[in-house]
Amino acid sequence: MRRFARGRKVFVFEEFIPCDHHLPFLEFHPFPDDGIVALRPRLPHWWSVKEREAGLAQLLAMLVETATTAAPILWFYTPMMFGFAGAVEAAAVVYDCMDELAGFRFADPRLVEMEERLIARADAVFTGGWSLYEAKRHRHANIHAFPSAVDAAHFGQARRANLVQPADQAGLAGPVLGFYGVIDERLDLDLLRQIAAMRPDWSFAMLGPVAKIDPAELPRGANIHWLGGKSYDELPSYLAGWDAALMPFALNEATRFISPTKTPEYLAGGCPVVSTPIADVVRHYGAMEGVRIAADAAGFVAACESVLALPRDGAWRNEADAALADISWDRTQARMAAILADAVLAARIAAAHAANDETPVAPAVQGGTRRERFDALVVGAGFAGSVLAERLAADAGKRVLVVDRRPHIAGNAFDHLDAAGILVHRYGPHIFHTNSQRVVDYLSRFTTWRPYEHRVLANVGDRLLPIPINRTTLNGLYGLDLRTDAEAAAFLAARAEPVADIRTAEDVVVSAVGRELYETFFRGYTRKQWGLDPSQLDRSVTARVPTRTNTDDRYFLDSFQAMPADGYTAMFERMLDHPNITVRTGTDYRSVRATVDVGHTVFTGPVDEFFDHRFGELPYRSLAFRHETHDRPEFQPVAVVNYPGTEVPQTRITEYKHLTGQRHARTSISYEFPSDRGDPYYPVPREETRAIYRRYEALADATPDVSFVGRLATYRYYNMDQVVAQALATYGRMSPRAALAGAAVSGATAGPLA
Repeated sequence: MRRFARGRKVFVFEEFIPCDHHLPFLEFHPFPDDGIVALRPRLPHWWSVKEREAGLAQLLAMLVETATTAAPILWFYTPMMFGFAGAVEAAAVVYDCMDELAGFRFADPRLVEMEERLIARADAVFTGGWSLYEAKRHRHANIHAFPSAVDAAHFGQARRANLVQPADQAGLAGPVLGFYGVIDERLDLDLLRQIAAMRPDWSFAMLGPVAKIDPAELPRGANIHWLGGKSYDELPSYLAGWDAALMPFALNEATRFISPTKTPEYLAGGCPVVSTPIADVVRHYGAMEGVRIAADAAGFVAACESVLALPRDGAWRNEADAALADISWDRTQARMAAILADAVLAARIAAAHAANDETPVAPAVQGGTRRERFDALVVGAGFAGSVLAERLAADAGKRVLVVDRRPHIAGNAFDHLDAAGILVHRYGPHIFHTNSQRVVDYLSRFTTWRPYEHRVLANVGDRLLPIPINRTTLNGLYGLDLRTDAEAAAFLAARAEPVADIRTAEDVVVSAVGRELYETFFRGYTRKQWGLDPSQLDRSVTARVPTRTNTDDRYFLDSFQAMPADGYTAMFERMLDHPNITVRTGTDYRSVRATVDVGHTVFTGPVDEFFDHRFGELPYRSLAFRHETHDRPEFQPVAVVNYPGTEVPQTRITEYKHLTGQRHARTSISYEFPSDRGDPYYPVPREETRAIYRRYEALADATPDVSFVGRLATYRYYNMDQVVAQALATYGRMSPRAALAGAAVSGATAGPLA
């Protein structure tokens, strides 16, 4: 769900919590780092089942009405929620069947009936493993198996020799054999009791919350240690202290179809595994040297002894790593997203025909697959994709299909009214500035402009000082009274530290203003922004921010500085509002390649993704945001305040009303947190990364039916106007009037998902 949340709003509607209040209500618990909002319904504890279902339906309907702008995708992990959620109008319905819940202890007797109804309504069904898929594949036409995947990098931390052992495990005598997971009826407690008794010299570390069983039933012994529940982030540190990982599952109805996620996680952490003969474990991992299968206590002990004899590093680990290479959560989510996009499209087509009371007409069939024909396929509705789509449609007369992984157009420039009715930029501030009259003339076809000159202040101690550094900054920081450009220039020259060979971002600043100003304004901000010290980054990073000796406090000096009067999204809507353009959001370009015929592709997403990361992943920096609304008309004196110090995690706070000129009694702001996880925003400017990109660039140059356009496709940091100029130039080189048979513009950006 974190991965889906990179491109859409995700709500997780949890099970209800009984309370003493006489009315139902819904608690919102946002997880900003994940982009997910947990919804916790509270219901009067004396309500009947019928009243509870009605109350939950009311709360869900309220959520859909107030927090979504389009029909949501409903994603069910349990059929029991279908009782109150089944009536919601949805873009698509997914049943993600992780377990055969009817086989669990205390299963609701209505579960089987609810599952029948859910499967009948679902547009797609996913199962948590192959055994579960085989048991249910006859019940739905669009069902897919997704065995457990793994975040290999996360669990791979367990292989680090310097990882600090948690205090509650550090003192255990070795060898240590561990388990983490829910402690419930799926565990064979008698088996654990027997093997612990047979090997009193082994320590058994058992992590996880106890559920649906009496804690008194847990086997006790001097070498069995029940350590309780742990967070996901803590697991690698525990795993690092184990000599072997255990999966002592009982063989019962609750485990008949399970595909334990912990199997690949243990292996990714470099830990050999011993398991009872769970069908999907035997199927996927049973033949591996680092995995042993045993059915009884004697066999389990012998299996443990054999894996304990394995070298810490060896061929068994290489075998495990090779097996795990193709089962990442990124791949799983990408496959699910493609299936989901197709399901949404099929549901739209069916609804459109139903509304017109007509029988769907099948598209042309080629090789047994229905295919659509467009002159141009545009996957990516940001600046590069939208400009090329508009030119191909309006100027060249081509039929264009625009698809985007996100549920909206405008890419990272997307703006919208938040819950308070304030126009905000979802992906951080976008300020338009350019010296290109050609770009201004082109975009002015789709928007009028509101003049705006951007100003930024830096929070230094208890002061807000202009950035870029100017004479006002120097006077405020040092308590000076510099009155002329010459005085300011002399002051800076006295602090500058000449650098013979300016190569890095640090060199640029230190040579211009000296180390003190570098440390105050640049180093901390740059380290937070890029996750690297300026001395490790290309000089272009800080060369973008000039130093001035006058009092001009404008951030940009371009001849044209303005904001689209109605916002960016409105500008993109007009750009794409052409009878030759069809727009489908929430659609991954990979999902349409088999259903659409085109002659040429223009790709605007990450170039390494297009080539399936053949030379490894290119590094990007991403951003996370915390959006807030405050009950006051103004939060800060300018649109953006930078935080160059390392004492706070954010790099800046943006207040959007300064950008838009909107009048409102309240104000909305965004905290911005750089990250190395999430949607790609910024190519990392280092020679090592450029060397990788050049290999992809050679592949791109050797792919004549694809043009690569935009920041991600060309691995360069472009401003918005530069992307527009590049897209217009690309269109000019295509000579579409004369020869272009079809073009596809592809971007890698992703209705809400609940």
